[in-house]
Amino acid sequence: MTNQTLLTVTTSVEELASALEQLMRRIVREELTRLVTKEPDTFYLEPGSPLYEDMEDILRQKKQGKIKLYSHKEVWGE
Repeated sequence: MTNQTLLTVTTSVEELASALEQLMRRIVREELTRLVTKEPDTFYLEPGSPLYEDMEDILRQKKQGKIKLYSHKEVWGE
């Protein structure tokens, strides 16, 4: 017969969400870094494509002060 210990941890939904958010940010950052390092052509956008035009529109709106883009620190928490 073995002796088993059960550990119970109580945490709030907010604490759990915060911990998961930090974990997800790290995973996404690591995967994007891996992808860009191993496959640098992945993020090439063909000029004139809908996504390219959307990115140009976002940049134009940023320059006009219509939108605010988050900084690296705001996004990644570092």
